Amino acid sequence: MARNGKDARVLRDLAKQYRDLAEDPIQQERRALWRRHNSLKPTRPLVLATYGMWNVWCREVFGDHAMRCADPFLREHERNLRMQIFHHSVGDDYILEPWITQRASVQGAWRALWGLPEANRSLGVEGGAWKFDPPIKDWAEARKLSHPPHVVDEAQTAENAGRLRDVLGGILEVDVDRSPACLSFMADISTSLAGLRGLEQMMLDMLDAPAQLHALLAFMRDGILANQQAAEDAGDFGLTSQHNQCMPYAAEVEALRPNSGPRRRKQLWAFSAAQEFTLISPRMHDEFLLQYQLPILKHFALSAYGCCEDLTPKIAMLRQIPNLRIIAVAPRADVRRCAEQIGRDYVISWRPNPTDMVCAGFDAPRIRRTIREGLRICRGLHVHLHLKDIETVEGQPERLARWVRIVRDAM
Repeated sequence: MARNGKDARVLRDLAKQYRDLAEDPIQQERRALWRRHNSLKPTRPLVLATYGMWNVWCREVFGDHAMRCADPFLREHERNLRMQIFHHSVGDDYILEPWITQRASVQGAWRALWGLPEANRSLGVEGGAWKFDPPIKDWAEARKLSHPPHVVDEAQTAENAGRLRDVLGGILEVDVDRSPACLSFMADISTSLAGLRGLEQMMLDMLDAPAQLHALLAFMRDGILANQQAAEDAGDFGLTSQHNQCMPYAAEVEALRPNSGPRRRKQLWAFSAAQEFTLISPRMHDEFLLQYQLPILKHFALSAYGCCEDLTPKIAMLRQIPNLRIIAVAPRADVRRCAEQIGRDYVISWRPNPTDMVCAGFDAPRIRRTIREGLRICRGLHVHLHLKDIETVEGQPERLARWVRIVRDAM
C-alpha cells in the first residue's frame, strides 16, 4: 500500500470506477468502429471530443484545487483518472483502455530537446497569447545545438512504476510507456523549428537564408531519426507508443496492448503536423518541411497529418506521404475543397470550429446546421468529427455531452 493511505484509497476508488467503464462492451464496439474507419471501410461518421490540461477550462475543473491526493505523483494519476471518467460522460466514440499508463523517465521534454532553451514571452493572461523568444537569434548559435539522445533513467522508472503498482495492484495493469522523446509534435520538426528560430524569422529565413535553414532542418531530421532508431534498437517502442490524434486502431496494425514488448516503427501509427507553416505556400512547405518529414514518416505503418493548420491548398502535396491515412480538416479549412481533393483515398478528420460549437455560447440550431452541412459535403467519404482546442466551456463542462448528442441527432 502507498505511503499515504488516504491518497491510496482515493486512487483505488477512482481506478475501480475507471476499470468498470473500460470493461464495458461499448469499448469493444468503438474499437471495431475505429478499426474499420481507419482502414477505409464504411462506417457511420465517428464523433470525438478531446481536451487536456493545456486548455483553460480543464485547469479550472481539474486543477490541483479539485484533487484530493496530497502526494504530487499520485495526484497526477488522480487527475488523469478523473478526466477519463468525465470523458465517459461525454458520450463520444473515445475509447477507455483497461490500464493506466506511467511514462518512463525518458530524457527530453516538450520544447527541451535540442540543447538550447526554448522560451516565450507572455502578457500573463490565462489562456492568452504569447510570443516566441527563440535561442537562435544568430546563426552562430545553431552550432550549440545537440541531437536528443534516447536515455531512460531505469532506476526512476522502476520506482515510479513500482509505486503505482503498489497502489493499484489487482485493479489496473500499469503500462510503462518507454517511447522516445521524439514523437508526435516533437518529431514534426515544425514545432521545434519555430521554438528555436522564432515564427517570423523562420519565414524570413526561407528567402534570406535558405542554405542555413536547410542545414538546420537536416540537422533536426537526422536527430529525430537517430533518437527513434535508438529507441527501436533498445526495444522501447510498444503498441502504446502510437499517436494519430484520434484512436490509433486499424486493421493494418495490432490492437493496443499494455507492456506489449518491443515493436518496430513499421508496426505503428505516426502523427505529424505543420501548424507553424499554415501561411507558407505549398511549394515552400514542401521544400522547407515536408521533404524533411518524409524520411521520418516512412518508417511507420500509417500516418496522420495535420492539427490546427489549414491544409486546403496542400492536399496534393501531402499525397507524397506513402503511408498517409488521415488528413486534418481544421476549423479554417474549406471543407468542400478538402473533401473534393481527399475523396475516399484518406480519412477526413473534420475539426469544426470550437468557438461555434461550445466556446462562445451554446447555439443548438447553429451547431445542427453546421454539422449537417459538413456531413452533406462529406457524404459517402470516410469522415469523423473531432472537437478539439476547446479553451473554454464558459463554466459548463456538460456542453460537451450536449454537443455530442446534437451531432449524433444531426447525422
